[in-house]
Amino acid sequence: MKVDLVREYRFEAAHRLPNVPPGHQCQRLHGHSFKFELTVTGPVDANTGWFIDFGVLDDIVEPLRKQLDHYYLNEIPGLENPTSELLARWLWDRIKAKLPVLSAVTVFETCDSRCVYRGEE
Repeated sequence: MKVDLVREYRFEAAHRLPNVPPGHQCQRLHGHSFKFELTVTGPVDANTGWFIDFGVLDDIVEPLRKQLDHYYLNEIPGLENPTSELLARWLWDRIKAKLPVLSAVTVFETCDSRCVYRGEE
């Protein structure tokens, strides 16, 4: 049996998008209640009945979440242009080596807008 497991994380942060057209609202400094999800994919162990302990994900993610929470994203190396797309890749790049079963990172910038990143093809 193969499953996708999804774990959700949240953080508050400010950012601005420096490369949007002049006058675009996202060029101004603003904040979001960001949410991101990690999707991991793999087989369920016949003995334990689960694929992976969510605590394993938490241990990997928490240092990154702390690095983002209540910070100005543009000041974080690699996030000088912190779009949802680039934030999803930034998270992927820092998590995938520690969590090879990672299959997607989904970043929610608002309640109804999100980006799903699955790595480079």
